[in-house]
Amino acid sequence: MFPKRVGLVVWMKDIKPGKNLDKYGNVHYISKRLKYALLYVNESEAKQKIAIIEKLHFVKKVEPSYRHEIELTII
Repeated sequence: MFPKRVGLVVWMKDIKPGKNLDKYGNVHYISKRLKYALLYVNESEAKQKIAIIEKLHFVKKVEPSYRHEIELTII
């Protein structure tokens, strides 16, 4: 059984050190123009990872992704 995953949006001041975010979870996408990264972590570890990532010098803020709360079925 796979663990539940949650997405984190990491807003950064600079992109170059952002490439090291793979230490904290799976980096799915990095936007060079908007300076953010989409990172997936286990749901059980999400709050701890957010606290650690927010302390990094190149991070502006970390937001959880709300995609799992949106209904994606079309009627």
